[in-house]
Amino acid sequence: MDLNSASSVVLQVLTQATSQDTAVLKPAEEQLKQWETQPGFYSVLLNIFTNHTLDINVRWLAVLYFKHGIDRYWRRVAPHALSEEEKSTLRAGLITNFNEPINQIATQIAVLIAKVARLDCPRQWPELIPTLVESVKVQDDLRQHRALLTFYHVTKTLASKRLAADRKLFYDLASGIYNFACSLWNHHTDTFLQQVSSAGNEAAVLSSLERTLLSLKVLRKLTVNGFVEPHKNMEVMGFLHGIFERLKQFLECSRSIGTDNVCRDRLEKTIILFTKVLLDFLDQHPISFTPLIQRSLEFSVSYVFTEVGEGVTFERFIVQCMNLIKMIVKNYAYKPSKNFEDSSPETLEAHKIKMAFFTYPTLTEICRRLVSHYFLLTEEELTMWEEDPEGFTVEETGGDSWKYSLRPCTEVLFIDIFHEYNQTLTPVLLEMMQTLEGPTNVEDMNALLIKDAVYNAVGLAAFELFDSVDFDQWFKTQLLPELQVSHNRYKPLRRRVIWLIGQWISVKFKSDLRPMLYEAICNLLQDQDLVVRIETATTLKLTVDDFEFRTDQFLPYLETMFTLLFQLLQQVTECDTKMHVLHVLSCVIERVNVQIRPYVGCLVQYLPLLWKQSEEHNMLRCAILTTLIHLVQGLGADSKNLYPFLLPVIQLSTDVSQPPHVYLLEDGLELWLVTLENSPCVTPELLRIFQNMSPLLELSSENLRTCFKIINGYIFLSSTEFLQTYAAGLCQSFYELLPEITTEGQVQVLKVVENALKVNPVFGPQMFQRILPYVFRGVIEGERYPVVMSIYLAVMGRVLLQNTSFFSSLLNEMGHEFNQEMDQLLGNVIEMWVDRMDNITQPERKKLSALALLSLLPSDNSVIQDKFCGIINISVEALHDVMTEDPETRTYKDCMLMSHHDEPKVTEDEEPPTEQDKRKKMLALKDPVHTVSLQQFIYEKLKAQQEILGEQGFQSLMETVDTEIVTQLQEFLQGF
Repeated sequence: MDLNSASSVVLQVLTQATSQDTAVLKPAEEQLKQWETQPGFYSVLLNIFTNHTLDINVRWLAVLYFKHGIDRYWRRVAPHALSEEEKSTLRAGLITNFNEPINQIATQIAVLIAKVARLDCPRQWPELIPTLVESVKVQDDLRQHRALLTFYHVTKTLASKRLAADRKLFYDLASGIYNFACSLWNHHTDTFLQQVSSAGNEAAVLSSLERTLLSLKVLRKLTVNGFVEPHKNMEVMGFLHGIFERLKQFLECSRSIGTDNVCRDRLEKTIILFTKVLLDFLDQHPISFTPLIQRSLEFSVSYVFTEVGEGVTFERFIVQCMNLIKMIVKNYAYKPSKNFEDSSPETLEAHKIKMAFFTYPTLTEICRRLVSHYFLLTEEELTMWEEDPEGFTVEETGGDSWKYSLRPCTEVLFIDIFHEYNQTLTPVLLEMMQTLEGPTNVEDMNALLIKDAVYNAVGLAAFELFDSVDFDQWFKTQLLPELQVSHNRYKPLRRRVIWLIGQWISVKFKSDLRPMLYEAICNLLQDQDLVVRIETATTLKLTVDDFEFRTDQFLPYLETMFTLLFQLLQQVTECDTKMHVLHVLSCVIERVNVQIRPYVGCLVQYLPLLWKQSEEHNMLRCAILTTLIHLVQGLGADSKNLYPFLLPVIQLSTDVSQPPHVYLLEDGLELWLVTLENSPCVTPELLRIFQNMSPLLELSSENLRTCFKIINGYIFLSSTEFLQTYAAGLCQSFYELLPEITTEGQVQVLKVVENALKVNPVFGPQMFQRILPYVFRGVIEGERYPVVMSIYLAVMGRVLLQNTSFFSSLLNEMGHEFNQEMDQLLGNVIEMWVDRMDNITQPERKKLSALALLSLLPSDNSVIQDKFCGIINISVEALHDVMTEDPETRTYKDCMLMSHHDEPKVTEDEEPPTEQDKRKKMLALKDPVHTVSLQQFIYEKLKAQQEILGEQGFQSLMETVDTEIVTQLQEFLQGF
């Protein structure tokens, strides 16, 4: 592409590509796509985006296309890779002028230079770093800033490389420019501080601060990633020690800079960046950080827990300081082994510094300040409670937000310090509890908030206080009465007390007290305050989730609680809150199981409406799916009444052509499975959903196991109808899957085939006719994975035992494939079967193998008689597994035999059998494994063989069997 002639053409097409008219836009994009691989195209783009007279949007687009080109075509091995000559020209052009006037474009140019540097620096681009170093020294403000911006992005990118050779190059780079980077940062920092102290104009102050921030970003990457043992480098440690003084200077600057301007925002970002340097360094180099432990703790504690920080600190800074304390307290590198002598000197040194700092007065002050200052509900929080109660509860329970938000951060710090120093701090917290005994005056809001804070601490430290607090007594005498105070101003304490009980429920709470708690929960679920009701629902979930939960204690309160929870679900409007209440309902339904049936009518009627309303909220829909799973399990066969709503939900959730499946698939499959397991009979609609299965099998995702369970569910539910409709497609899917999936996947596929043969021994083999040769080959070739071989033999055993004619035709087909006579092939199968019997671990399958091979008897076939010894060996081995001895009569009985009278009794703690469990029981009552006595079957087969051969011929045959095996066989057959 000739630069002069092409520039105007490319410029025109780029202009068209910025159009809002798709008729103009689309052809332009196609043209640009074609030019991506043309030599010279990126040189033209460089000329366009460095031409400041052109339209900003066109230049922006040119930069983006250039950046994408680096990703796709810069590497030497890439298809249509740029030539080395063009790349050399482009590299030179990129760093000729750092004078881009538009901030957004300047940032993109810096990023794309960094992308090239990642691939080419320093080998192909040795001049980059020296050019940047020289450029950041120039006096021109714009050039200096753009060079510094590029310097940062290049440093950041090179620091992120992880290969050993790349790390070595970055270490060399860091050691070479670290001194310069420090000087640069100090220069810009001093300039900024001087301008602030002399009340310079805001533009100049902001400009200096921008340079300070960028140079500090460079130093952060060099310091954290540029040295193997940074504590041995005086410049690095000098910079890190200097951070604390600089932080003090910058915090003081905040007094003279307004609260609502850009400069203030940049100042706070710079202060936070200082703390990030310390946190990153501690994370990456804990041993090198040891000399900084003392100063870090002194600095953080003084600014966060004393008056020093008043007027200069802000929330994000306090959070960072608390994270610094937390990381030092919890750092494993600073914790000596139980045997001190096994600890390294560095660890002992760090531990010594920590112990010297965290004295009793210091710990006491931190604990008291955390509770009495940081744990107090603020005016903003109380206002939010009143104006947006649901928003308040979401804020309070925000997941992993401790790194960024003050309240969760203070709570995590409290937990960590209390855990580390619990012997010191337990008496302090107990003393705070004792001062708050008895009711609190509802007119004294401060006293109520202090009590709320202390109760918060007692809840957070529940595990540590196990031996120090008689919680059961405290519950009866103090907490329960407080829950009964109905005054509106007491609601923070009602909410805190029920939360506190939730924290202790799995730690220390006597089972006998639960009815009293359930009574209190019923009352609080009717509280006037929504936050109290939501918190009560959370504690209810923790209570029913606990391993000491007893259904009999809970049932008297079930109807009231379920009704009140349902009312709460209807009242709340936020997606997150509805999800939360649904999870509580699901948990209750799961624990009480079938006992829920009388009370779910209202919920069943409401869920379709909620599903419709939540069309744009996939996570809420996931919560509805979870609730439906537990509902179906609780309703059992009655869940069929839900099908008009339930089946379309399953259909949508498991249809991979529908976008929501990304969120709903896993829960949707689980719902599909439990629906099948609890279905009393198949319906056309339930059968039709199976059309979704074929694409799911093609996905081969982590959900395959559930898919196979669903297929089995259909086989048990309605084998004939299901297999007639879907067997052909299923067989094709399995045939394509088997060579591609893991051994575990192969086992899952063949279990489906095994179940189909078990349920339908006549038509099952025909329906999976394409799979059976695959199994036969696996047996003949001696499949090396025992679990797979075991399922192969189970499938073969089913066909041989229950469909002899099909087995003969299969043997004939495989004889042609292996070019062997049928008898010879049968002999090889039996020989491999006997040889691999040890692969079978389940007694049921061992008995199946014995029955299957015994079914070949009686026979005058010489091949079968030749394998007679092996058949008897397998049979005796199976007898050992399935026979139990009656100690009184000294006779043996087949323990696998089942009858209609063997109905197991279900205890209160066990879930009642599902419809599928009942179907499996009925199937077992027809299965030869459970209906045929192995003992009697062997006897009858041997007797029939004796009749064919005569006494002498039969004795000759028995002499081929080991005498010890014959003795064991005779012992099992006593009485026949």
